[in-house]
Amino acid sequence: MLPPLIVHRLATMISFTDSPDHQQAFRLTAVFEVPYSVENVFPFFADAGNLEAITPPWLRFRIDTPLPIIMKKGALIDYRLRLHGIPIRWQTEIADWNPPHSFVDQQLKGPYRLWKHTHTFEPTTNGTNVVDNVDYIVPGGRLVHRLFVRPDLRKIFTWRQQQISKHFSHDSPAPATSRAR
Repeated sequence: MLPPLIVHRLATMISFTDSPDHQQAFRLTAVFEVPYSVENVFPFFADAGNLEAITPPWLRFRIDTPLPIIMKKGALIDYRLRLHGIPIRWQTEIADWNPPHSFVDQQLKGPYRLWKHTHTFEPTTNGTNVVDNVDYIVPGGRLVHRLFVRPDLRKIFTWRQQQISKHFSHDSPAPATSRAR
C-alpha cells in the first residue's frame, strides 16, 4: 500500500523526433511525474500484468505469456492486439533490467522494423519522473508514420499516462495487479 499523498497535477510531455542516425527511424519521448518515490513506482512497471490496465481498450491488448512473468534480462513476453481492426501478434524481450531505475523491452516479432522501449524512473523533489523513450522504424516510412503511427502513438501514450495517474492517485481506484492465469 502506498502512503497517502496529495496528488498534484502531472507534468506531462509527449514529443516525437526523427532519429539522427537513420533516415527512417523515429523517437517518441513521454515524460510525466507521479508523486511517489522511485521505489514505490517501479514495482508497478515491473509487473507485466499491469500492461493490460495501461493499454487502451480499443487495442484489445492481451498478454499470451502465462502470468506472473519473472521480469529479468532475457524474459520474453508474447501479446495479441488489434490495430485498426487488424490482428497483430507481438513478442518483446527484456533487453536490459536495472531495477528500480530502468528497463528496456525490444520487439523481436511484431509490426515494426524496430521497436526499442526504454523505461526510466528518475527521482524528483516531488516524486518520480516516468520517462519513456521509444526508438522505432515503421514499414512504409515517413508517410505511414505521419498519417497513422504518430497519431496512434500519441493517443496510446496519452491514455497510458492517464491510467498510470489514476493508479497512483489515492482518490481513484488503482488498476488491479496481475494474477496468474
